[in-house]
Amino acid sequence: MNPVKLITLAAITSMMMSFTVMPSPFIHEMEFKNYDGSPVVWKNEEIDLGKIPHGKPVTVEFKFTNKGKEALIISNVSTSCGCTVADYSKKPILANESSSIKATYNASNPGAFTKAVTVTFANNEKKVLNIKGTVVE
Repeated sequence: MNPVKLITLAAITSMMMSFTVMPSPFIHEMEFKNYDGSPVVWKNEEIDLGKIPHGKPVTVEFKFTNKGKEALIISNVSTSCGCTVADYSKKPILANESSSIKATYNASNPGAFTKAVTVTFANNEKKVLNIKGTVVE
């Protein structure tokens, strides 16, 4: 093999081997932090309802766990329109405790939709959750 090709191949191989592999956030025995630094781990951040009937309210539940060391307090939950109403626990969510945000969407118009539910924590951290689907008559 040509010495130039051999040196180039060795240099590329050593560079590839020097990359650090990021640990999985799901490794047990480690405090999990989302990539944005939040201690909140959401089971789902978007719920696709598929096809839903016109005029019949549908309730979804966004479950989450506090993987931090301190209690979390939800200060507000707002929705993107009056057709969606949210409900949430006003109690602090302790470390390693789970809770949820419930949102009820009442479809008034046929067609595709995406509705946002914005959760604001006491530390001003915000998370936008989405409900989507298609309203059929």
